Amino acid sequence: MLKKNIETFMGCDADYKEAKIVLYGAPYDCTTSFRPGTRFGPPAIRHESYGLELYSPYQGKELTDTPVFDSGDIELPFGGPEKALAAIERRAKGILADGKLPFLIGGEHLVTLGAVRAAVRKYPDLHILHFDAHADLRDDYLGQKLSHACVLRRCHELTGDGKIWQFGIRSGDKSEFDWGRTHVHTRLFDFEGLDEALFALRGKPVYLTCDLDVMDPSVFPGTGTPEPGGVTFDALRRALTAACTALDIVAADVNELSPHYDASGASTAVACKIVREMLIAL
Repeated sequence: MLKKNIETFMGCDADYKEAKIVLYGAPYDCTTSFRPGTRFGPPAIRHESYGLELYSPYQGKELTDTPVFDSGDIELPFGGPEKALAAIERRAKGILADGKLPFLIGGEHLVTLGAVRAAVRKYPDLHILHFDAHADLRDDYLGQKLSHACVLRRCHELTGDGKIWQFGIRSGDKSEFDWGRTHVHTRLFDFEGLDEALFALRGKPVYLTCDLDVMDPSVFPGTGTPEPGGVTFDALRRALTAACTALDIVAADVNELSPHYDASGASTAVACKIVREMLIAL
């Protein structure tokens, strides 16, 4: 059984046995393609979460209404990503085996692959709902197949065609978009069509992954790969709440906060609030 973290995300200090959701952090950024720093995201989110309230006026519920356990950050080796991914997979696998929902806080987006590897073993018909500025569908990035620029391509190798639904995408190599047209469902720029996707995904096991750079840099500058033209905080909040409420989410993650690129702390506060709203909706 996992032990409680010393500094938890606010309100997430339930006993492991009674918890329905288990937080875990993956402070990893060794394949970041532009500006590193996402390894500092998980502890920053925990620390700054105490600036928020437990109560969500959006949903009329408190974070403590459902018991959540924070198991802390995994100690990950730097360098080649396979050992880090294996450690993430082990943590997620253990949480799933205990009948709980693993909620991963990254770290760069590659960390999602470790969690998806665990989820697809338990749920072979796994589908993925992906919110992001970037398609992340490259077959390799500078010769590296395990990169945050390739993470959804690697996930596709586990799920197969037609099981990945992407929203907010506004950046990628032309080859990614060409390949994606026949293998994944992609909505460019915003969340239009999300209701149809949620209807199609009802009753299926879904992994929900949110790259926070789906938001516009005016809202969320604290990230390594800022991409102008993104969605607002409220649009993302509504989309995530709708997905968490409507679907059978079996695992989830939030990733790509690099807190030191926003000295104001606003980006970290945004990330904290997104995590709070997702946990309450789940």
